[in-house]
Amino acid sequence: MSDHYVKVKVQLEQMKSCGEDAEKQGVDTEEQLPVSSSPASVSPDPSSITVARGDASNTSITCKHRGKSRSKQGKDDKNSCGKHISDLSLHGSVVSAHVGKNLNGLGLERTLHIKGTGKILQGKSEPNGNYLTIHASKNIQDTRREDGFKLARKRRPVTVDTSKAKTSLEALKLSIKQLKWKEFPLGRRTVCDIYWHGVSFHDNENIVSGQVNKFPGMIEMLRKINLSRAVRTMQELFPEEYNFYPRSWILPEEYQQFSTQIRMVKENDATVNPTFIVKPDGGSQGDGIYLIRDPSDLKLMTGSQAKQAVVQEYIQKPLLIDKLKFDIRLYVLIKSLEPLEIYIAKEGLTRFCTEPYQEPSQKNLTHVFMHLTNYSLNVHSGNFVHSDSQSTGSKRTLSSVLYRLAAKGVDIKKVWSDIIALVIKTVIAVVPELKVYYQADIPPGKPGPTCFQILGFDILLMKNLKPVLLEVNSNPSMRIEHEKEVSPGVFEYVPSPVDEEVKVGVIRDTLRLMDPGHKKPSISQSRAGGSEHREEIPMEGETQERSSDEGALPSLCLKQVYPKYTKQFNHLRLVERIAVLFIRFLGVKGNMRLGPTAFRTFIRTCKLSNSNFTMASVDILYIDITRRWSGTMPDSREAGMGVQAFVEAFFFLAGRRFKSLVLREQVVSLLELCEAQLESQSGPEDRRSVSCSRALPRAVKTQTLGLTNPQLGSPAPLRRAASQDYRLHQRLKPRTLRANVDN
Repeated sequence: MSDHYVKVKVQLEQMKSCGEDAEKQGVDTEEQLPVSSSPASVSPDPSSITVARGDASNTSITCKHRGKSRSKQGKDDKNSCGKHISDLSLHGSVVSAHVGKNLNGLGLERTLHIKGTGKILQGKSEPNGNYLTIHASKNIQDTRREDGFKLARKRRPVTVDTSKAKTSLEALKLSIKQLKWKEFPLGRRTVCDIYWHGVSFHDNENIVSGQVNKFPGMIEMLRKINLSRAVRTMQELFPEEYNFYPRSWILPEEYQQFSTQIRMVKENDATVNPTFIVKPDGGSQGDGIYLIRDPSDLKLMTGSQAKQAVVQEYIQKPLLIDKLKFDIRLYVLIKSLEPLEIYIAKEGLTRFCTEPYQEPSQKNLTHVFMHLTNYSLNVHSGNFVHSDSQSTGSKRTLSSVLYRLAAKGVDIKKVWSDIIALVIKTVIAVVPELKVYYQADIPPGKPGPTCFQILGFDILLMKNLKPVLLEVNSNPSMRIEHEKEVSPGVFEYVPSPVDEEVKVGVIRDTLRLMDPGHKKPSISQSRAGGSEHREEIPMEGETQERSSDEGALPSLCLKQVYPKYTKQFNHLRLVERIAVLFIRFLGVKGNMRLGPTAFRTFIRTCKLSNSNFTMASVDILYIDITRRWSGTMPDSREAGMGVQAFVEAFFFLAGRRFKSLVLREQVVSLLELCEAQLESQSGPEDRRSVSCSRALPRAVKTQTLGLTNPQLGSPAPLRRAASQDYRLHQRLKPRTLRANVDN
């Protein structure tokens, strides 16, 4: 036994010298040497042994020598290597018997690195201890990369492009510094992990990967008019759920309706004299906002053009602190649209007016420092107080206000719960159209970044503690300093401790949540619209791997509220399912409008036409709704039916088909019908969207019925449903829509 051990040791030393000589010679040779059926490789130290079993037919050991020419010395070295390994194989049974005591039952892997070959030999001891087998292994560089992958990933800092950050730059710099990530203030030629934009998704048009802190279409979607329309649609379906948004009218298109309703209210009760607040559609920072008590006071024109605006009921009884009106600025992170993930910052800001509040009257309507809470307005008041304290001054933290309310006996848990519900419902209202914008800018299959965004919710607490949504800002200010007059007429920016405390935490923890090194958990979606999620994402990164750099960071200030509360709010996502149908029939990637042919295809595919509702009636419906909506959006350059117009058409079709139900049940019934038809017409191997150029042939539809779901796609129930629907339409006169669609 000892003789064999010595012989093996000598042979291994020769193998090492063989590799070293080959490296020195720089010989470029690659030779594959056959190995016998039960070879073994051993080193003097059992801890450095690599043992594995392999089949002789497909197992080999490769000795690779690098260089441009083959020298005689290289050939000799090659032959020497082959000889030594062949000799080793002859003594495999003896070697295995010697080392079997140390390896048997341990199941430990050992590694033998042969210098100069760039190869390693790997394997495990067999449980019986009778033989050890060698087989070819990976390149040593691959092994090192594999072993150190996690360490390398943690060591590599996340890269952030801040060249377009604008006013949020200072807070962003502090956040990146705290995370020990790498900032590129002037941009970078190669790709970055995260791109931070100051205004919109399109600040940088050349991003094909990574993550961007803006969603395409978010600015457009959160304009006053579009937000009001989205919430109004949800109010039609769920009036009790969406009573947190004041009654609104869109100007100038609804001016006559607004004037008529106000006149009727005053005629019925002369003592009633409501106040309204007018907000320009594209306004920000309080610009252009004013109060009125009569429709005649509206400023409808800007030069020769009609002024787009929203007029809302003014909340006359707000909650007061220190006799001052205030509102809440709450920061909300939309981490993704599919699946929908919403986080709310645990800390926010409260902005106070600078004049004691009085209910509006004709005398004080123009007192903006009394009625408007906008920081950008009140900062110019002589009464504005900049304070380093979080609980005093004209800008305070939300927690300081909630603690003060709690001290007075207010149930702040109920208030906070109502605020969370308001946020989730508002996001659900705007997501459908956001998805349309998203697929237009980043169509499926096209390289592009993923998106996330921080929104600023402005919320007012009424005297009865009910939260009211004022507006949602797509670009909330992340500035952490304020202007200070250091000498007459001379201003400079000085740090604002309250802003820094809140905003740096929001940006830092948003970056932590979007860290590309943290893998997202898989989420199964049961519906085409992504309206149901079977798994919940862990809150606040509970399952996320924390690097050593994050050990000193505080816990996340962002709390996940969706999909955590999916069960309570998932039923509200009806319009999102309608938007999924709309996107499916768009056809052309990047398009945001449905053409007449695509609309007809939708009607045919979902089998919504019959003898009482012919395709001619479908065309009239399309023209009527599209023409009316195009008049409300004069700046639109794209022709066709937008998603909001499609939702109106869908509501009309639902009301026509299921007359005896309330609107919400009508919409649910029509959605289930359309989704069932689409499922029944898609084979198990073909789930692609239905083509918008033409309807599927009738024969194809018949053949594919029932393939995916026997109960759902059975022809008999569909025939019964069709016959019942036909008899229903024979008994009831069809509904008309302005232009009398059936005529």
